[in-house]
Amino acid sequence: MQLYNIKDHSEKVSFATAVKQGLGREQGLFFPANLTPIDDVDNLLKCPFVERSGKILRHIIGDEIENLEELVANAFAFGAPLSKVDEHNYALELFHGPTLAFKDFGGRFMAQCLKAVAKDDKVTILTATSGDTGAAVAHAFYELPGIEVVILYPKGKISNLQEKLFCTLGKNIRTVAVTAAFDDCQALVKEAFDDEELKKAIGLNSANSINISRLLAQVCYYFEAIAQLPEAKRENVVISVPSGNFGDITAGLIAKALGLKIKKFVVATNDNDTVPRYLATGKWDPNPTVATLSNAMDVSKPNNWPRVEELFKVKGWELKELGYGKLNDDETMNAMRELHAKGYVCEPHGSIAYKVLQDNLEEGDTGIFLCTAHPAKFKENVDRILNIDEPLPQALATRANLPLLSDEMAPDFAKLRAYLLERA
Repeated sequence: MQLYNIKDHSEKVSFATAVKQGLGREQGLFFPANLTPIDDVDNLLKCPFVERSGKILRHIIGDEIENLEELVANAFAFGAPLSKVDEHNYALELFHGPTLAFKDFGGRFMAQCLKAVAKDDKVTILTATSGDTGAAVAHAFYELPGIEVVILYPKGKISNLQEKLFCTLGKNIRTVAVTAAFDDCQALVKEAFDDEELKKAIGLNSANSINISRLLAQVCYYFEAIAQLPEAKRENVVISVPSGNFGDITAGLIAKALGLKIKKFVVATNDNDTVPRYLATGKWDPNPTVATLSNAMDVSKPNNWPRVEELFKVKGWELKELGYGKLNDDETMNAMRELHAKGYVCEPHGSIAYKVLQDNLEEGDTGIFLCTAHPAKFKENVDRILNIDEPLPQALATRANLPLLSDEMAPDFAKLRAYLLERA
């Protein structure tokens, strides 16, 4: 598989190099040079999830990784069930992995890939999280030999249980509460990747959705969603994606480029609505990030948006084909209540995707909205808004009372650099 740097097309790398390197020159994202459609998608949809995912990733990546199917089986040790909410709407539940969030798919596949391609090289994973990435990455890489992990997150801006999931592990997992917003954490990661001396000294890599391995893993569950739909409902499918850093919708669009029949994708955001405003006006004008109930989407400068635009350019698609919408916190709470009245308990992110989906459905459409996290990860708000007592799954219950092991840091790159070198 060959990939190129979106910012510098002369930089071309293999899949293994892209996995190890993370970003290209000038902080450019790597993008597949060729996305050939799959010949027989209908037959592919008849395969079991893990087998199908192995075939999809083999089609994209090629023969570069010999035991790719084994890595996929190790990574995808849990399902992504499609739950019927009503006659026209289905929830794709992506929270059945070890950290109860969709990022388990990408995080675990990346860990498997990096272990396969890094061999004896020194590796330090540096990543920023607005909530769920941190836990998925931490658990995927926990106790893997030769790999150190440093996770930056905005202090006080993720849920208590999200924090407990990844800030209580220790060993090769180090967590840093940054006294700033997620976008500042993300900026620190980008600055680190621009420091060639630092990169070489610690073997720097990132497990954010900027890493191509994470992104490609997420392609697979879009095929799984369609595979679970009754065949009579597969013709006019509209998929709504709760969007923060825009890796998830990029993966869905790649699935469409590979031949998966999707009528329309819908971008759903909270008040951090840079992309919906851009799609409406054509003007890219990020506002300062604001804290919301749907904290994993509190991103004003989404890293993966250049990949979306690149894909539309390569495929000759028009951005006006994307649906979009946003909800404020009051509207989010109402969406949660609306779903609960239908008998479905959903947390804020999935609820936003559901409600924005309703505004983008036409007669005869079947809607799928992505549920990216277990409602118990937001238990305090879910209980308060829905007047219920959401039980804690075992993955959360075992960590809920453990002490946090995080360091605290101002958003100062010099301090982060010293921190990374000191512990290399």
